[in-house]
Parts: sequence; C-alpha cells; structure tokens
Amino acid sequence: MKVSSFSIPRIFDNIDQRLLPALRETLQVADRADFCVGYFNLRGWKQLDSYIDNWSSEDGQCCRLLVGMQRLPQDKLREGFSLLKRDEELDNQTAIRLKKKLAQEFREQLTVGIPTNADEAGLRRLAAQIRAKKVTVKLFLRHPLHAKLYLLFRPDPISPIVGYLGSSNLTLAGLSKQGELNVDVLDHDACQKLARWSEDQWNDRWCMDISDDLVRSIEESWAREALTPPYHIYLKMAYHLSQEARAGLSEFRIPRDFGKKLFEFQTAAVKIAAHHLNKRGGVLIGDVVGLGKTLMASLGSYIRRRLWIGDSQAIDFRNQAHIPTRQS
Repeated sequence: MKVSSFSIPRIFDNIDQRLLPALRETLQVADRADFCVGYFNLRGWKQLDSYIDNWSSEDGQCCRLLVGMQRLPQDKLREGFSLLKRDEELDNQTAIRLKKKLAQEFREQLTVGIPTNADEAGLRRLAAQIRAKKVTVKLFLRHPLHAKLYLLFRPDPISPIVGYLGSSNLTLAGLSKQGELNVDVLDHDACQKLARWSEDQWNDRWCMDISDDLVRSIEESWAREALTPPYHIYLKMAYHLSQEARAGLSEFRIPRDFGKKLFEFQTAAVKIAAHHLNKRGGVLIGDVVGLGKTLMASLGSYIRRRLWIGDSQAIDFRNQAHIPTRQS
C-alpha cells in the first residue's frame, strides 16, 4: 500500500497564532501578491503597505486586490425568504450602478471614527501605491463573493506560491484581533489550483477596476495631501448649522394676505419659526425693539394651526385629533 506524504497546515485563529505576522513574514520574500477578500477596510491597508512599497510595478511586482460584493445580513435574509428568485444575468447598467454604490461605501468608510495621523499617512501611501500601479483594486460584481484568500508569489523554484485561506478579511480586526480560522497552503498542486481560481475571478467580465475611484475618495477626504482652505471649512459648518433654517424656508409659504405686509427678513423668520413649531411644538423669537416680533410670532402661530394649500385655500386642522391644540 502506497501512502502519500502531506504537511499539516498551520492554523491562524488570532488567538494562539495571528495571521498578520505570518503574512508580513511571507511578504518580505515575495515579489507580488493576489488577495481576494469579502471586505476591505481602507485604513487597514497600513498594516501591509510598507512591504508592497518596495516592489517595482514595472517588473509586474504588484498587489492585485479583489473585493467581493457584500450585502447586509437583513438583505440576505430577505432574499432567502423571498418568493421571487433572482437568477437573471447581470447587465451593464446594473454593474455600473453597483460599482457606484460600492465606491460610495468606500468613501463612507472615511467618515467613520476619529482621524489619526497614522490613518492619514496610511491612506496617503495607499493612494500613492495605486497611482504607481503597485496596487490595483477591483470589485467582483457577478455575484456576492465571500472568499478570503491571500496568495503570495516568490522566486522559489520549489515552493513559488504560499497561500493563506480562511475567514479573515483585509481589516485590522480580521488580520490580528477578532477570532478567525485560517490555514496556510504550501502544497504545490493546491497553490496552483488556487492561483488559477484567483486568475479566473480577476479576469471575469463583471470584475471592475475601482482603483481610480479609491484614489479620488482619499484625495477628497480629510486624508488629502492638499490642505483644505479655512474658508471652505467655514462654509461646510455654516451649511450644516443652517440645515433647519433652509428646511423651513423651503417647507412653508406665507399666506397671500400677509405676504405684502412683511419685510424679507420677517418672511424668512416666520417660515423658520413655523418649522420649529411644527417639529418641536415651540419656538423663541428674539430681535431688537421695533422689528415686528409680535407680528412674526402671531403669523407663525397662525400657520401652525392651518395647512395652506396653494396660495389662498386653507384647511383648518384645529379640530383634528392628530394635531393637538390648547383647546383639545
């Protein structure tokens, strides 16, 4: 009886053994890499970027990162119990829409949490590596891809490929903190099969390059290298602080009978006051003597009690149960 020899893989569960040190150790002797993950955190790239930075893209030394299309758990549950089964083929319009949606999700990553100097430097290095073609990022859109595979290629005739296969996404938690289950793959035949599988996914028709979108997202965020003018920061603050005032100006209109009796600033004040009255049930109007506070408060209260349709017809809601008044 012939017995085939095989090696027992190492297990990386981020408890007894962490995946991140093993990846870094292999990257030191590798000259290119193919990563396939279900989720990619932009700030998590700084854990590996220094090893890719030494590669030369001109010699094909780069990291190709394939990110699967993730869906929220409630979306998966809803589809699983749906009576309508969606087996239709993807089309160009849907693919472009999904690409824009997922690119926006990458952009929204940068709005979460408090920025740090380390995060800022890491994001800038990622943008620089993408521009230098040392890193290429694609989205796999054909179907939700949940695989986690790290393939590292090295100039070794005996073992040219080292693989890590398991559950860790390319995030700080996935590589070193939360409990995971990964194994290393050293068998030559197994690594060749994984490399062919990875190549097939990378060259799939519905695998779309978002490298430029990621660079644009970083350059338009707080991690951008160009300093944001203070005046632009002031405008952004003013925009958000005036959100409710702008809502009042667009939601309410002054009855025609009163329109000609108010100055422009009084008209704006009444609309904003009506917005606060409608949302909170009360508002405080303050101004210097003689500018019409009594008139503005009276008209704001009048609007609060009535729903105006068009410019003339009014429907009185004071007797409706869903709008409480002092009498009710």
